Amino acid sequence: MAYNAFTLNEVKRQFGLEIHEQDDLFSEATSVEVSSWLQETLREFAPLALAMSTEKARSEMIIAPILLEARRHKHETISLFSGMEFSVDAAQGLVGFCDYLLSLSPTHFSIEAPVVAVVEAKNENLRGGMGQCIAELVAARLFNQQQGKPVETVYGAVTTGSTWRFLRLHGSDVHVDLTEYYLDQPGAIVGVLLWMLDNTGYGNY
Repeated sequence: MAYNAFTLNEVKRQFGLEIHEQDDLFSEATSVEVSSWLQETLREFAPLALAMSTEKARSEMIIAPILLEARRHKHETISLFSGMEFSVDAAQGLVGFCDYLLSLSPTHFSIEAPVVAVVEAKNENLRGGMGQCIAELVAARLFNQQQGKPVETVYGAVTTGSTWRFLRLHGSDVHVDLTEYYLDQPGAIVGVLLWMLDNTGYGNY
């Protein structure tokens, strides 16, 4: 089994997780002012990506620019990995490729702990990507522990580019935000991403 084979029921059963649905899970996050670069990029390329309607187009033309905007707001003190292999524990099926990983390490030559957020791109309904994203969060937490940089909470997002839904793994509890964020709210989406990076319980890493 690899990340993309996990369903919600399978990830709950295998890792002993409880799924909680919650409105406005990230209500403390505040919308930020996004750069003119992101505004122009989305204005020009988002319609093209949505018209092409492939995961690759949405990932490259919508999702990646939004994540790069979050990195810019953090003054490039974080690293963003795209399409990287992230095989952590083959025995548990925690192997495969992640669409995007965010780490609090500024190093880009290799994935370094602590990995604090996972973003999964889907060209389908968001629920279809939840099991995969949660499995990747379990892997991120285990990876951090293996590297001696454990974090209390890791975060995830499943997105079609035009719609975003965020979630949080803490202990054995997965909280899924019922609030959906849309492409016409780039400041709100980036705001949630920044809140995630600032609220991982990562200590002084």
